[in-house]
Amino acid sequence: MRSRVIAARPNQRSSCTTTGDAVSSPFSWAVGTRTFGQSELLRWARVKKTRRKVAEEKMSLLAKSLTLSGRRLVAASVRHHSLTTELIENMDKKATWDRFYAESSNKTTTFKNFEWFFGFDAVRDFIMPLLQTESHPDALLQVLDMGCGTSALGPCIFRHSAHPVQVTCADISPIAVRLMQEHVRAKAIQPHNLCSQLEFVELDCTQLHRHYGCNSVDLIVDKGTTDALLRSKEGRGKASLVLKQCLKVLRSSGSVLQFSDEDPDARLLWLETEAQEPGVMAADVGVQEVGELRGMSYYCYQVTPRPIA
Repeated sequence: MRSRVIAARPNQRSSCTTTGDAVSSPFSWAVGTRTFGQSELLRWARVKKTRRKVAEEKMSLLAKSLTLSGRRLVAASVRHHSLTTELIENMDKKATWDRFYAESSNKTTTFKNFEWFFGFDAVRDFIMPLLQTESHPDALLQVLDMGCGTSALGPCIFRHSAHPVQVTCADISPIAVRLMQEHVRAKAIQPHNLCSQLEFVELDCTQLHRHYGCNSVDLIVDKGTTDALLRSKEGRGKASLVLKQCLKVLRSSGSVLQFSDEDPDARLLWLETEAQEPGVMAADVGVQEVGELRGMSYYCYQVTPRPIA
């Protein structure tokens, strides 16, 4: 079996910064494509595993001096929030996120978007090309920001998409949903295309079928949601269920984009295993390297439904 790997290379692109508590993203990239054989993939995986081990050793030393977090996902993003180890292990639970967003909103009177990993500018070139269609130029594309929290990602897609889009920002926490609804109303965010729509909904992403019909969504963006589930004590099964739900509601031309700091040698194997169900579903899986930020490498995993043979 051959896997398609899309590599990244540096170019001269200005740095990008998102608002509020968002992380600045000084890295840049240009996208190229190449097909790797099995032996090349194995060599590439060993290099990545070594880089990951070095990064984890650095984070392990740092974690000893941090009272907030011992996990890379949170250590890279959380600065002013009191997530304890117990909470980190329960990132698959609604109560964890209700507490997280309640605490963050109570500490300030001024709303600030909170971004996991990075903001929209860092990944816009991965997202926006997927929102261009020539077959149905006036069709309203269905976009889901899954596990949106209080990120500006969904509203930015709404603001910048030249093609008409229906952007649904979904989160399990009603507190996060309320905060974003209030923020968008206060800011009166306007779309690039006047036909575009934006909504915020409380939704458990293991139950996407309750909000969407089969073959009804064009793009699902997952920035750290699957990472949170996979790193939770009891979240691995939920992560698998979420992926299967995504593939069921996606159109045949649609895709899931997972933005993650998990190395391809681990995530690709998991995706290729969980996205296949003989006689029921199949998918193609690819990866692009987004770039490096503060010693961490980030990736974009694209999962696209494939017709059942």
